[in-house]
Amino acid sequence: MFLVPCFRGGGFFNAILILMEKLYEKCNFHFLSNVIRMECYYFESIIQGVMMIFRKLHKPLILFIVCLLAAGCAKTGTKAENEQRTLKVLFGDEGYFYQTYGDLFAMRYPNVNIEVVSMQSVYDAEEKDTKKALKELLDKEQPDVLMLDKDSYSILASEGLLMDLQTLIDRDKFDTSSFLPGMLEMLKERGGGKLYGLSPYFYANVIYYNADLFAKYGVEPPHDGMTWQEIIDTARRFPTDGDEKSRVYGFGSNFGYQLQDLASMIASTHGIKEVDPKTRKVTINTEGWKQAYQLALDAIESKAIYNPQDGGFQGGSMEEYYNSQPFLMGRMAMTTDGSYFLQNLRDVKTRLKDYKPFQLGIVAGPVDPAKPDESREIYFGRVLSIRANTPNVEAAWDFMKFVHGEEYAKIKSRTLNEGMLTRMGSVKEFEGVNLDAFYKLKPSSESNLLSSEDEIPSAFYEQYYSILSRETGLLEKKSKSVDEALKTIEQEAQAQLDKALKDKKDKKDAETN
Repeated sequence: MFLVPCFRGGGFFNAILILMEKLYEKCNFHFLSNVIRMECYYFESIIQGVMMIFRKLHKPLILFIVCLLAAGCAKTGTKAENEQRTLKVLFGDEGYFYQTYGDLFAMRYPNVNIEVVSMQSVYDAEEKDTKKALKELLDKEQPDVLMLDKDSYSILASEGLLMDLQTLIDRDKFDTSSFLPGMLEMLKERGGGKLYGLSPYFYANVIYYNADLFAKYGVEPPHDGMTWQEIIDTARRFPTDGDEKSRVYGFGSNFGYQLQDLASMIASTHGIKEVDPKTRKVTINTEGWKQAYQLALDAIESKAIYNPQDGGFQGGSMEEYYNSQPFLMGRMAMTTDGSYFLQNLRDVKTRLKDYKPFQLGIVAGPVDPAKPDESREIYFGRVLSIRANTPNVEAAWDFMKFVHGEEYAKIKSRTLNEGMLTRMGSVKEFEGVNLDAFYKLKPSSESNLLSSEDEIPSAFYEQYYSILSRETGLLEKKSKSVDEALKTIEQEAQAQLDKALKDKKDKKDAETN
């Protein structure tokens, strides 16, 4: 407080300092459970205390102190927080914006008029021509704050259309030390070395395990930083006897893994892609993909992996859905999933009357053995940025600080609806389960803001997955080797990609002529 240097003397002044500091605390906004309260009803009682202490002081001094106290109570925010301001936000959906950010921000900053600009015109752009549609929308609407995906963030940053946030961070001493490790570095890399955005949430896969099953069968529990080879080797240590509906599985997902699904997950962890969007080449007939498919094939043939012959749950009641999930029902030793799985686990306890809970464990992984402290399974769903040259910098920055700050994080830590908060420390556990594993690995520089991969025509993927399904089916039947199947997939898929790219170009040329 500004009064502290003036009141370091006698006991009377120390007493008034304590009372004034108490009043200052009580008169500030308290932001709890989405409610803003002003607690200046303490004013009268504190003034009475001041009057008792200083009843022998001269009236002018008493009046002066009371005025100072009243001024402190009236001070509910900075000038910028009190004056009417306008903020235009570019976001996917207005209702979702207010549900996730807008309602809370409006309570904290009731003087800010928010206008949400829909991105529907960008989503509706023909053949994923989102770059042009986004720029046209920016020129037309001139938003202050932008919600961006990976590609849009990088493109707009490279073209000087986003504001460098570092100056504002330094000016306000905004704390960035408790963000998810590696997030700022990754965003800077995407921004050509400068920080043009922040992300309040991230999505991450971790390894969940049933500690009771590990204890029952005498298997060493999983550890942080497990590779896919270690996961599958561990899964093989569990029994494989029994029928599909009652037996125990070492590993899987609640919907089961087909060969191509498991191989794709292994490849993703190792940073291997089936298509290079820069060269526009199909790259599935490589040593990395061969290793991924061989590991997946061996795992499925071992019968340690849940791979239901009927395709798993096909519809029905919530009770039937839960009963069809082997990990939820305590019949699977390990699975990989995101934070939303914890909400499913919470819900099943209340939905099923005879549900038998088990001891749940979480470890970080899976990882690429070449980069054991990183994860390519960490995704940032959206990046929030400020448009360069906006006249409403302060309102935009207040919004950015709020949704990436501790107040917001504490409120949102009660649910996992949006994923995990990048602001660490506010959420330690959920339903008694420690969440540290989500924060132990840093995002790989090669990952992972959700991307549209708009260089590749969407028409290609329909043909690609048809080829993939056919060839992996032959692989599982042992009608083809891994080498033979991947060679065929690459050759046929490349022909389909070339055709899709040509069709896209011809269509674009026809529209411009």
